[in-house]
Amino acid sequence: MFSKIYTRYKPYYKENLHLALPIVGSQVGHTLVHMTDSIIVGHFTDTIQLAAVSLVNSIFMLILVIGLGISYGLTPLIAQENGRQNYDECGKLLSNSLIINICVGILLYILVQLGIFFVIDHLEQTPEVVRYAKPYLNLLSVSIIPLLVFQTFKQFAEGLGFTKQAMFVSIWGNALNIILGIIFVKGIFGFKSMGVSGVGLSTLIDRILMATVMSFYVLRSQHFKKYLISFKATFFDKLRAIKIAKIGMPVAMQYSFEISAFSGAAVLIGTIGAVEQAAHQIAISLAAMTYMIASGVASAATIKTGNNFGKNNFDDLRKSAIASYHVILLFMSFTAIIFVLANNIMPFIYTEDAAVIPIAAQLLIIAGFFQLFDGTQVVGLGVLRGIGDVNIPTFITFLAYWVVGIPVGYLLGFYFGLGVNGIWYGLTLGLLTASILLFLRFQNKTKKLNRDSAIV
Repeated sequence: MFSKIYTRYKPYYKENLHLALPIVGSQVGHTLVHMTDSIIVGHFTDTIQLAAVSLVNSIFMLILVIGLGISYGLTPLIAQENGRQNYDECGKLLSNSLIINICVGILLYILVQLGIFFVIDHLEQTPEVVRYAKPYLNLLSVSIIPLLVFQTFKQFAEGLGFTKQAMFVSIWGNALNIILGIIFVKGIFGFKSMGVSGVGLSTLIDRILMATVMSFYVLRSQHFKKYLISFKATFFDKLRAIKIAKIGMPVAMQYSFEISAFSGAAVLIGTIGAVEQAAHQIAISLAAMTYMIASGVASAATIKTGNNFGKNNFDDLRKSAIASYHVILLFMSFTAIIFVLANNIMPFIYTEDAAVIPIAAQLLIIAGFFQLFDGTQVVGLGVLRGIGDVNIPTFITFLAYWVVGIPVGYLLGFYFGLGVNGIWYGLTLGLLTASILLFLRFQNKTKKLNRDSAIV
């Protein structure tokens, strides 16, 4: 049975992995920045500052995914137009996406600044944690703008199937972020020790350089010459902007509903105590790493789905999507085993605090259980995004995380006294709900496309 499945989907496994692996590298880069920030702060400062990283990341990731989601609106459109060989339209879409993303970056920066002054003091967090969190969040807020410039050119290149370059930029950027982070946090080579603010400064420098390199590559490379004939940085067309926003805004909402649920969980856990919050940061940063790998597979699924959709090749569309499901199930099964078997070891990557480690170890077991649901739900979103189906999936994410996940987590955590574990059980149930409903939506939409094409 398994040999027949492998034979049937083998060409799609190869195509999808060839496209996905570089995207995975660049997607992981977003999470790796925050993961390395946690590791550096955990080893070179103290538990209070690590808790500050948890608080900031829970707030900033919500803001970040709004920007990332809007930038993702470009990719399926580029893939579809490329499938139709409409190269002139690709350049015009890039122009509009760049303007939209810069404006969104500025608005998100203002939103974070308002949050620093009016919100963060009223979240019932430990005062010392808040004191360290403010300057770190301030630096990250500035980095949103160059990050979205990077995303614009990254999503354009990936929509055309050029995925390796963004991966290399992300790898070198993260290497620089680690080096500068250690220098600024620890205070070496003549620099004054900046504590947690040091990783904020290193992240800002990293993202400015990444935006510069990626934009230079796309605008100067011969690969994109025929696509950029109509590109002008100042060209703005209302209809094209709406076209991008119709995909980008729901995608931003999809990511927001999920990430805000985990951010909300972090805030709830912060009311329990700084030790629990630090433990949550360790477990969630490891789970976020596997999620971003799954997100890379999902992005590749979006590109392949969009390309096949543009060609009206619905049989290949469905088979390619199913192959993506197979790949992510296999990978997330492997990570689930690692989380469960190494749950007592992995927290030491971040800290040696004897109070934090056992709590983080318990959370990693729960994270192991929700790996499969986390992977399949994000692939489902990616496939549906490729055919332009974004509104119903957005409602599904809201239902899963804010009608099921957070309320159940609150009840289990506080009403039934399960604490931080109870909150994570609620998140797991939310992921399961999203996974099942999105798969049913995928089955319905792709089968309908094949039936309609057969009738025609």
